[in-house]
Amino acid sequence: MGSIVAENRKSLMLFSGRGFPDLAREIGEVLGVAPTPADAYEFANGEIFVRFKDSVRGSDAFVVQSVTHGVNTWVMETLIMVDALKRGSAKRITVVLPFYPYSRQDKKHRGREPISARLVADLLKTAGANRILTVDLHTAQIQGFFDGPVDHLFAMDVLAEYVERKFAGRPMTVVAPDSGRVRVAERWTDRLGGCPLAFIHKTRDPLKPNQVVANRVVGEVEGRVCLIVDDMIDTGGTITKAADILRESGAAEIVVASTHALLSDPATERLKNSPITEVVVTNTLPLPPEKQLDKITVLSIAPLLARAIREVFDDGSVTTLFGGLS
Repeated sequence: MGSIVAENRKSLMLFSGRGFPDLAREIGEVLGVAPTPADAYEFANGEIFVRFKDSVRGSDAFVVQSVTHGVNTWVMETLIMVDALKRGSAKRITVVLPFYPYSRQDKKHRGREPISARLVADLLKTAGANRILTVDLHTAQIQGFFDGPVDHLFAMDVLAEYVERKFAGRPMTVVAPDSGRVRVAERWTDRLGGCPLAFIHKTRDPLKPNQVVANRVVGEVEGRVCLIVDDMIDTGGTITKAADILRESGAAEIVVASTHALLSDPATERLKNSPITEVVVTNTLPLPPEKQLDKITVLSIAPLLARAIREVFDDGSVTTLFGGLS
């Protein structure tokens, strides 16, 4: 006999970073597989160590890491986890980043600036990642930064189903908080049956990050439920200033739908004191108790991530989850 024929077996293994282990556990519950146990800790000087307790040889490995506050720590931990899997002979490594770090640095606005979103993609590839799975990139062009497959998931259906149930029968306008979000808002209007679209015309000082000057609203908002849509809420300056203008323009109610709740200070205080009645977000990032408000509703993204992971594992089509949307 000139060869040995082995049965072609595939094994899905789930690995959780320490950024938000609850999300990884929830994904595992949907998939029916628990995250692989690991030793993960930091040395006295801050260096990170990770070792998985089970063999990973030949596995289809999915590394779930929510890159929350302390971004650089969780990025580095992700790279170390991927390196450990590569050296442990995992067959394929997919990094699941519900929130892609450094996504706002996707192009050069002026000279001598980095394109840090590309740098993150290069680091993941060098560490040994074969594939990236992420949710609602700040700009779709980031998919092209990684030299390999990128599965770009959309949280719009998760958020829109809730909004439709909550505000059924009431006149609604979808509002883009700035001109850069108009394309996203157009998708929302299509998803909600063709309701009107409005946007906030604003200016931003490039020398002062997280500071926004909002000017005026363009579109039909008076007497309507105004749904502000955005991919992330960081300090909350953009949406709260937009909400103030909508209130001055006669909006009946102001609601926000956003995928990523970064909620860096002073976002919680701004949201609490704003005319916004409800903020609907997903759990791509953890929401600590001190940032939880009565007006914040958190929807789970775990079922969507689990379905996408299963499609990747089965060599299926992720885009069918969104009707071919990319």
